[in-house]
Amino acid sequence: MRIGVFGGSFDPIHNAHLIVARVALEQLELDRLLFMVAASQPFKQGRHVADAAARLHMVALAVAGIPDFIADDRELRRPPPSYTVDTLRELRAEQPDAELVLVMGADVASGMDDWHETEAIGTLAKLAVCDRFPPRSAGIKASPGPWVTAGLNYGLQVPGLDISSTIVRARAAAGKSLAGWVPSAVADYIVASRIYRSGTG
Repeated sequence: MRIGVFGGSFDPIHNAHLIVARVALEQLELDRLLFMVAASQPFKQGRHVADAAARLHMVALAVAGIPDFIADDRELRRPPPSYTVDTLRELRAEQPDAELVLVMGADVASGMDDWHETEAIGTLAKLAVCDRFPPRSAGIKASPGPWVTAGLNYGLQVPGLDISSTIVRARAAAGKSLAGWVPSAVADYIVASRIYRSGTG
C-alpha cells in the first residue's frame, strides 16, 4: 500500500490544494492521501486565523464523498507544535508495511532544512515535491533546500493556479464570493460562520 501525506494549515483549504492532491494521487499511484491538518505549525504559531477544529472541519467538508482523500486529525490530538516527523512515526507504527510519501510544494520544501529532525523524515517517507507550471512568476522558481534535493524521490508537475489561503481569507473578509476558489460546502461554512470576516487575510 502507498499512502500520501499532504500536510498544512489549510486556513482554509482551497481548490488548488485539491488539484495538487489529485495530481499526487494519480502520478504517484497512491492508494489514499491523508490531508494532515496541523494543530499549530512550528513556523506559524500564533498566526493561524481559524482555529484547528474549524480548519479540520473545512478539510472534512472539502473531501467528503471522495474515497481516496481522508481528513486526518492526529496532529490535533497531540500537544502543539505539530512536527511532521512525529506524524510519520505514528503512521509508520500503524502501517509498518505501507510506503509513505510526503507531498509538499516547492515553496514549503525550500525551508525543509530547518524542520525538526529533518534527516529522520527521509528514513520514514519518500519525498514528492510539486512544481507549478507555468511558474507563479516568470523566471522565478522556488527550489528545495540541499537536504531535500539530496533526498527527493519524486517531482510532480501541477497547474500553476493563482489561488492561496491568503487570497481566500481576504475575499471572505471583504464579503466577496468564494465560488470557484473553494469547494461549495467550504464556501457555505465560511460564509455562515463568518470565520474570516474579522481577519486581515
